[in-house]
Amino acid sequence: MSGRAELLVELKQRAVCCIDEAKTKLHSLSKDIWSCPELAYEERKSHDRLVTFFSQEEGWKIDTHFKLDTAFRATWGSGGGSEPGDVVNVGFLCEYDALPGIGHACGHNLIAEVGAAAALGLKAVLENTCSLPVQVQVTVLGTPAEEDGGGKIDMLREGAFEGLDLVFLAHPSKEDATYLPCVAEHDVTIKYHGKASHASAYPWEGINALDAAVLCYNNLSVLRQQMKPDWRVHGIIKHGGVKPNIIPAYTELEYYLRTPSRSELPVLKAKAEMCFRSAAAATGCEVEVLFARNKFDNMLRNTALEELYERNGKALGMDFNIDEDVLKNESGSTDFGNVTFVAPGIHPYFYIGSNALNHTEEYTGAAGDDRAQFYTLRTAKALVMTALDVLLCPELLQRVKQEFTEAKLEEDRKLTGENTEQYADSC
Repeated sequence: MSGRAELLVELKQRAVCCIDEAKTKLHSLSKDIWSCPELAYEERKSHDRLVTFFSQEEGWKIDTHFKLDTAFRATWGSGGGSEPGDVVNVGFLCEYDALPGIGHACGHNLIAEVGAAAALGLKAVLENTCSLPVQVQVTVLGTPAEEDGGGKIDMLREGAFEGLDLVFLAHPSKEDATYLPCVAEHDVTIKYHGKASHASAYPWEGINALDAAVLCYNNLSVLRQQMKPDWRVHGIIKHGGVKPNIIPAYTELEYYLRTPSRSELPVLKAKAEMCFRSAAAATGCEVEVLFARNKFDNMLRNTALEELYERNGKALGMDFNIDEDVLKNESGSTDFGNVTFVAPGIHPYFYIGSNALNHTEEYTGAAGDDRAQFYTLRTAKALVMTALDVLLCPELLQRVKQEFTEAKLEEDRKLTGENTEQYADSC
């Protein structure tokens, strides 16, 4: 075994021990966040708890309200390195918003714990090591509003991810996976404005906004015949009128539009918008088509990082035997997808000791159960080990960055290439 390989093994073992030594305070952090679920952009107590956590750890520089009111940044930098400017900035992300009514049914308290644990573990190892080929900065970003709104996209717009070389986030699930498909998505609200009238006495005086909503719904259902098999359009009528004897003057629908790649999303949006507007034209209503401020990109994979993470996870006892049907059918969306277009990153999923499904009351219980702790800290260890692999091997870091550059160029080519012509045809 070479000297570098021996050092890597030693540092990984030390990182594992450091995380184990901190398990009590990490569990307390997770439990406090789980016990006080807060919705998107309102995560004040969770934000303050995480800021306090890092403030109590020696050596961290804290930006308390970083770009967003409930976001934060904690940074620590190592010394040494071959050149003064040769710094690798490793980012760990913490999520901590909850879901309405069912609390932490997506386990964001555990995401926050993983990010904090991995950051502590990497810092503890690096501050006692002077044999690295590079200087390292460890950055923790508290990223609000993943469940609603896309806080990371807001932060990207404000430059919060500038300078990061690697980004890690791990998400609880019912299996261990280096990757699950996350698709591009954009929310849209459609509002129809008609004219109220007595539905029995003189309906001809009204303009029926509910008719427009129903036509819109049916138009989209008919469109499905011409949609690609992996496109998704799903929505609800949020407001359908006031009383049966009043011609509805106002209706409102909300839809989510999803495609596997961000390059296909403009095509689907153009087709859907024709459905929205044609319903207004047919009924004489006015229509507002309001796309959400943030659209979610698909995940830009980095197989080099995924392979390293899987190897480290297996060494810690993780089981990555995922059913192929799961990989085919998973199609959620996350604002971490947008992050993967600005820096190489991975978003693995981890088992927490329960077969409950995310976004259910059962998963809320599992995310707060003590049994989740072993798996959560094991995931943090695998992330640190993966970071160390890259930090101790410049060739690996170059491979990770090269794959990122090539994948992004290919996605950009698709975004401005053949689908631009399809989008024009749709319009």
